[in-house]
Amino acid sequence: MSEMNRETEEYPQLLLKNQLCFPLYAAARRVMNEYSPLLKPYGLTYTQYIVFLALWEEGTKVKVGDLGRKLYLDCGTLTPLLKKMEEGGWLTRCRCKADERVVYVSLTDAGWNLREELKDIPWKMGGCVTLEQEDAANLYTLLYKLLDTMN
Repeated sequence: MSEMNRETEEYPQLLLKNQLCFPLYAAARRVMNEYSPLLKPYGLTYTQYIVFLALWEEGTKVKVGDLGRKLYLDCGTLTPLLKKMEEGGWLTRCRCKADERVVYVSLTDAGWNLREELKDIPWKMGGCVTLEQEDAANLYTLLYKLLDTMN
């Protein structure tokens, strides 16, 4: 038996082609890489961009914990990201007086103004993903279903 046959027959669960995680990972990386040239002129990463999307959507001050849940990000990832965005003048962080464990985030005028500059990015990205509208809608639904079942 050749080495390849042995691997396939004995451990098919270890074949890359049998991993759901791999196409999810590869597709996510490719999509995020498409964002890079659009965000780079503003000094933004993809993760900062989605923080802005969430904050623009909320419109007021948001608890860091709520923001993390919405974006599926833990505090270890979110806290340094928010600190850097605060240093950039895009948002402010403040502790709740009643419970100092709670931190709120609010956009500054600069953070709100960035919305106008980035408003066309979703349209530009639409040209990078060439799925039929129905396929894109199905994928969107399935991905959120996956996220919901993993919580």
